[in-house]
Formats: sequence, C-alpha cells, structure tokens
Amino acid sequence: MTDQELAIKIRGLKKTYKADGASKPKEALKGVDLSIPRGSIFGLLGPNGAGKSTTINIIAGIVDKSEGSVEVWGFDIDEDIRNAKANIGIVPQEITFDVYFTPYEMLELYAGFYGIPKEERRSDEILKAMRLEEQRDAYTRFLSGGMKRRLLVGKAMVHSPPILVLDEPTAGVDVELRKHIWEYVRELNKQGVTIVLTTHYLEEAEELCDEIAIINHGELVICEKTPALLKQVDEKMVVIAPVTPVNEVPDELKSIGGKLNDDGEIVIHFSPSSITVGEILKKVSATDIEIADLRTEESDLEDIFLQLTKSKEG
Repeated sequence: MTDQELAIKIRGLKKTYKADGASKPKEALKGVDLSIPRGSIFGLLGPNGAGKSTTINIIAGIVDKSEGSVEVWGFDIDEDIRNAKANIGIVPQEITFDVYFTPYEMLELYAGFYGIPKEERRSDEILKAMRLEEQRDAYTRFLSGGMKRRLLVGKAMVHSPPILVLDEPTAGVDVELRKHIWEYVRELNKQGVTIVLTTHYLEEAEELCDEIAIINHGELVICEKTPALLKQVDEKMVVIAPVTPVNEVPDELKSIGGKLNDDGEIVIHFSPSSITVGEILKKVSATDIEIADLRTEESDLEDIFLQLTKSKEG
C-alpha cells in the first residue's frame, strides 16, 4: 500500500516514561508499526495498559514520542504538526467540559478555534446527528453521561476532519445508545471518514472494523483484516443434546475431549485441522446416544483476543 493510500502511518514508535522517584522507567511502546488505510474503520485493541491510549495521544500531539515517526494524512507530526492536527479529530476517553457552555456554544467555540467561518459551521447539523438538538441551549453540566459522550464526538467533527479517532466511545453508555453511535460511525465512514476505534467491547470491534490491530505490553501482537483474524484460532465447538439425558460422557467421546455441561449436553471443543465434524458424528454413532439436537459454534474475537494476549504474556 502506497503512502497516499494511508490515513495514518506509524513506524518504530516508542515511548518511555521517565522514572518517577523509586519507580523504574516504563516502556509504554516498544517499536510499533501501523498502516491505517484511508476510508477504513480500524480497530486498535488491547488490555488496559497495553499502549493504546499512549499511541492515540502521540497521534493527537498530546504526548511526545521517544522514537519513531508518525504521519497523519501525509503530514509528519514532527515537521508539520499544524496540518497533522487539522486532519484528525480526537474523541478522548475522559469526559471534560466547561460546564458553563451550552452544547451549541461549545461547538461554535471549537469551530472558531479551527478558523471555520460562521457561515460554514455545522453546529446544529452535528447536534441533530448526535440527538442533542433538544439540549442545544442547556448547560453541559445538566447533560447525562451518555449525552456528554455524544457531545465529545460532535466536538471532534466541527472541522470535518478526514480521520476520526474514537477512544472507547461507548464506554458507560447503554446498549441502545451504543447502537446509535455505531450507526453514526458507519454513516461517517460511508461519507469517506477514516475511523480509528479503540474499544474494550470486542463485539463492537467485530461488528464495525474492517481491520484490527492488537497491542499488548507496548508491542503489536497482530494486525489483520477482521475476517482473516477470526480464522486465526483453529478451534470450534460442537454441542450434542441427547434424546435421553446422560450422566456420563461415553469413553469414545471422552477420548476427543467431550464433557457434560449444566444442561446435560455433551460439549466437544475440537480443531478442524485434527478432526472433522463428520468424524465426531461417527464416534457418536458408535455409542448408544440418540441425538435430539446438534449445533456447532465458531470462535469469536474474544477467543482470539484472549489467546493472542495470553500467548504474548507467556
């Protein structure tokens, strides 16, 4: 992929926080390389303290890197931080507002910071998209947590940046609002906005992201297209519900890892590269079990995430 096709290009990114008193220096990032395509929804995942927020804060120009290079929409943050910042909108994890501004006043203020002429501002349009038109003239101190988080998204969009970074955008909001934010993210992406999403909701990344990178202990564990990533774990599960409940798993099924669950079903975790569902059914037919129902389940992103971060720690 050429540089012109990248929204964000990160090479050899390192960040070491200096020792504080008796503590040792902390390596938050240990040489991360990332290529985020223009027009994509890109997921950045990792456990708490993995280095996600440090990466975002360096991209945003809030934290100084120790080594490496970062380009935002083709602008190097060391050589042209002004244009780099102009091409990105950041929605932080922390909710911080001046409580004496209304949502409308706040959007107008930030539009002014970016030098947007009055006639070109989209404050009311953004408030409507964020379902905040009824709170247009209320002080932000009276807004709920979910409303404040939506206002953060709106604030990041006042200058119509081609890149929007969402750092845990749905943390602490209810399921209905989370779905609405997903819809808005998809709509922005359809309009050509590149979305970078950090989240601890794995179903959110699986649902939204074209490509996912996983960071752990300041290192890039994996970066793959989402469908390819979901194939990383070579494990499936078959669940067999017998017509007549059984109290013990037959030896034929024990030999391939069969176990009873709380519903009296026989659960077998298996690797498709080692044994097929057909071969499992042959073993079932060799027993006295009559099958009332059978289902298979695929591994999901949570399985992959846990496996990859665990292997990295090991």
